[in-house]
Amino acid sequence: MSAPGFPVDEGPESVRPSGLLDVLGVASVVLDARGHVVLWSPQAEELFGYPAQEALGQYAARIMVHEEHLDLVVKLFADVMLTGQSWAGAFPIRRKDGSTRLVEFRNMRLLDDHGDVYALGLCADRSTVRRLERDVALSTQVITQSPVGLAVFDTELRYVSVNPALERLNGVPAAEHIGRSVREVLPLLDVDAIETAMRRVLETGRPVVDHKTVGWTPAAPEDERAWLISLYRLEDATGTVLGLAGSVVDVTEQHRAGIEAEAARRRLALIADASARIGTTLELDRTARELADVAVPELADIAAVDLLEAVVEGRRSSLGPSESAVIRALAVEADDAPEALRAADPPGQVARYGPDRLVTECVRTGRPVMVAEVRPADLPRIARSPEAAELLAEAGVHSYLAVPLIARGEVLGALDLKRIRNPLPFGEDDLLLARELAARAAVQIDNARWYQNARDTALTLQRSLLPSHPPVTGGLEVASRYQPAGATSEVGGDWFDVIPLDDGKTALVVGDVMGSGINAAATMGRLRTATNTLASLDLDPARLLEHLDRITEGLDHSIATCVYAVHDPELWQCRIANAGHLPPARLRAGHPPELLELPTGAPLGVGGVAFSTTTVDLEPGDRLVFYTDGLVETRQHPLDERLDALLALLDGPDRPLEEVCDLLLRTLHQPDNSDDVALLIARVQKAG
Repeated sequence: MSAPGFPVDEGPESVRPSGLLDVLGVASVVLDARGHVVLWSPQAEELFGYPAQEALGQYAARIMVHEEHLDLVVKLFADVMLTGQSWAGAFPIRRKDGSTRLVEFRNMRLLDDHGDVYALGLCADRSTVRRLERDVALSTQVITQSPVGLAVFDTELRYVSVNPALERLNGVPAAEHIGRSVREVLPLLDVDAIETAMRRVLETGRPVVDHKTVGWTPAAPEDERAWLISLYRLEDATGTVLGLAGSVVDVTEQHRAGIEAEAARRRLALIADASARIGTTLELDRTARELADVAVPELADIAAVDLLEAVVEGRRSSLGPSESAVIRALAVEADDAPEALRAADPPGQVARYGPDRLVTECVRTGRPVMVAEVRPADLPRIARSPEAAELLAEAGVHSYLAVPLIARGEVLGALDLKRIRNPLPFGEDDLLLARELAARAAVQIDNARWYQNARDTALTLQRSLLPSHPPVTGGLEVASRYQPAGATSEVGGDWFDVIPLDDGKTALVVGDVMGSGINAAATMGRLRTATNTLASLDLDPARLLEHLDRITEGLDHSIATCVYAVHDPELWQCRIANAGHLPPARLRAGHPPELLELPTGAPLGVGGVAFSTTTVDLEPGDRLVFYTDGLVETRQHPLDERLDALLALLDGPDRPLEEVCDLLLRTLHQPDNSDDVALLIARVQKAG
């Protein structure tokens, strides 16, 4: 219920009083013209210690002022009442309990509608007033001089005040903040997240501390910056919500340092990944693919590994200023960039790049070439052809980097990198990372290149030493195969031979020199030559192996296994001697395939061990299968299990010998087998 004559405003301010006066404890005292108390507020009771019933009607000076100040107060009271001028000041008052307190006064004359004069005194404990003054002064100085941006928002999230530091951070004068929202003042920040946080603090009262945001302000419109924002709800002494206070700290340098540290961590992780993934084999193409796989997408959206054709062929290459570069593409990897992928040279293709091309410049000078921001005029120097340049333009290639692959002082080729989806241009950090990857990979690529060249040489030698024979000879139909080891393994010393002898006889030989590489292939060639020479003497198989044993002893301590058999079509027999080799398999109509029971004998080169000859009867249609251990031996399975698998494959309907050879190799010899295979199958023909 409202007091008579004083209408009540039902607006928000009438129900949300300020608590500041309560904090001050302002007392109200009204005196009549004679200086007697006619009104005494509850705050006056607390301040002076007199209850209202004791103070009302009393001469105020007697109960409020110490005797020593009585004359001064009476004079001041008279001046206020006579002149009407207000007076303000502080002097000690005497409380009812006799204690003294320094009180701040504001005195003024009042006039009612009857013309009567009164004096109104507003007073408060001076220590409380001074404390609030200090707090206000301190707050003002802190806010004004603080390097931290500070702002106050009303309950509608509009700026009420900002300090000079926030003006500088935002690049917007204080006056242009007031009455506007963050969205209106700083639209290039993550406004949705900021306003959501502000509303949550306003509703719950739980502060938000160090919320990180990144964006742009008018203070630095082209420079992305980072800030930590803290938000607190403001309430008065009565708990009424006044709005929000916010602090803003610029952490751009720390943010950039964090980005750089994360980039450095990623670079180290990428280099570690490259060390683990590149060079897992000595296969040239696979090593190049591993390098391209590591580079995409961490470093580039499309990566190509190209080698100079001369380098692939084992020759050194040096380019003059006007020479083109003949380059073979080894690997291409792309991250969702089909147009750019079509513009690249397909793996295995050889292309000629003119002297003006950037990749030519890279391999000619041995130095990186970087075009941070690719313009249309740059594309013809990047692409292999005008058509490829158009594809790169369609793909949106905007940054280019080529680094040389250098190993042992020789430029092998280049790692070619392009960015499409990654919006950042290549920079110095990317260049350092690309050079580190290229340096590590180049050594592995060079190792693979030399290994492949050596392997190709050994394989050429191996194949040149193996015989070519007619499909039918001396009453036998013959089929053979030589299959080298997997691409990452060296060529071995496996061989076979079919040697026509006098009287229609035929010698069948399968052998395996221990070791691998050119030395094993060369030893195999010498043993094959010796076998051919000795076979012409029509020696017993055991005697022939004894001679081979002595020859092998003189070949740099080489060791070999061998099966030597002589087929006699007149006697329908085959005499066989074994030098530490796996036994041949025999297939006869109406019988399951079997391994011949032969004395194993010692390998050639051991010396001092006698060999023996076993005679095996053969009928038309019978087949003998000779093989080296690479066909059946693996690290995962017992040898007996693999020999059983061989016999199982040989069991079944009679097939053409060439088909049987393919079946055995396809089924038993694994692609990653580290040993080569020699296979020889002979079928006894009916008498002509």
